[in-house]
Amino acid sequence: MKRFFTFLIILSLLAVGIVIYIYYPRLNLITGFAAKNMCSCVFEAGRDPETVTAQDNNFDPVNLAETEVDHENLSASSTVFGLKKRTAVYNQGFGCTLLPEDSKNKDLFKSRPKRTFLESSTPYPFGNEKPIDTTFAEVDYSQLGTALENAFFEANKTRAVVVLYKDHLIAEKYAPGFTEETKLLGWSMTKSITSAVLGVLEKKGQVNLKEDDLFPEWEKDARVEITLDDLLQMNSGLAWEEDYTKISDVTKMLFLAEDMTRVQLHKKLVGEPGSVWNYSSGTTNLISGFIRDQFGSHEAYLDFWYTQLIDKIGMHSMTLEPDLAGNYVGSSYSWATARDWAKFGLLYLHKGNWNGEQVLNESWVNYTVQPVVGSDGQYGAHFWLNAGGIYPDVPRDLFSANGFQGQHVFIIPSEDLVVVRFGLVEHPDFDINLFLKQVIEAVNSKINGVVPQQKQTVSEVKI
Repeated sequence: MKRFFTFLIILSLLAVGIVIYIYYPRLNLITGFAAKNMCSCVFEAGRDPETVTAQDNNFDPVNLAETEVDHENLSASSTVFGLKKRTAVYNQGFGCTLLPEDSKNKDLFKSRPKRTFLESSTPYPFGNEKPIDTTFAEVDYSQLGTALENAFFEANKTRAVVVLYKDHLIAEKYAPGFTEETKLLGWSMTKSITSAVLGVLEKKGQVNLKEDDLFPEWEKDARVEITLDDLLQMNSGLAWEEDYTKISDVTKMLFLAEDMTRVQLHKKLVGEPGSVWNYSSGTTNLISGFIRDQFGSHEAYLDFWYTQLIDKIGMHSMTLEPDLAGNYVGSSYSWATARDWAKFGLLYLHKGNWNGEQVLNESWVNYTVQPVVGSDGQYGAHFWLNAGGIYPDVPRDLFSANGFQGQHVFIIPSEDLVVVRFGLVEHPDFDINLFLKQVIEAVNSKINGVVPQQKQTVSEVKI
């Protein structure tokens, strides 16, 4: 019996050794992801750690990490078999930021970004009061409810769906533990926010899409020819590897870099600008750095995103999270409720106009949805497109902000629709084509163009 237990111990140690050998180079990334995600989910979104462990961090290899939450110090720390401890800390107004390995520095930022929380008696979506319950004769609400029910089948792991039609909330549904007040991580939907901020600067005449010579580091080589247009369309020609399954440019940036705006900055030119499409989170953070350089102070940079875009359209739940250098991680880290994400879609549905105020030039929105060369009609200026028909049963004019694990803000101008979906499973495991097809069929089930009447319907579909 003693030999048997000795054998088991040796076997267990061997197994641990094999795991460490295989994963050790990635442990910094694993513990970094686990700590950062836990910190944000708990302190920014107000969720309980047990649920985050069971759902959000429960995928290979992140599920190897053990994470502890320190409520007193507003932080979360993760290790794998006691190795490579990483800690993320929460700062009000900034969400959570991942610290370097073994760092204990928690006093990251001295001042918070300026916020303008507008008092408004206007119903949602243009305000934040209770939405008007509205019946459209052309909408089959029972059929719409079924479409939402289908989206919440267990395998789909959907957390939130919001449907706006003709500027009215006509349906929403949430998974257990989530409500219209729950903040959700947009992941790469943040890229579309970054694009919009640059669009605001363009409207103010502070930037031009065709301008080049963007950074002093590029002045003496061919990179001086790269334009803002090239960056927004992800065809700068700069080297970049966007692979989340291994140690790559994007994982090193998100979980190791202290200043994420400089990672893409120092990459070599491997293609002719404007000719090769290559999706790059580094490019978006480079744009965040470019936006920063347009201001005389860092505080002005931090404030602008909120005062001139986010709070202007009433996305008051949104928090943008910065890197250690205090720059917004424009590629990946923004939190807001599903209802507020729908507001962002509504801004683009109305060609940059928000309830009478032109926040973005209409020409900017038109530019946004022009397909990029080499993307097969799937990509515009930091938005995804259906111009190539990736969703065959959905109108080709659909464009969307997309994020990791199936976060979406779909804008469908021909249907006057904005559809938001959050979850943990993405296309094709969650069938976007079928989901949107069912929503559109429900909206178009009867004759279009009927004037809405005030009736109690939203609550019937709000399951």
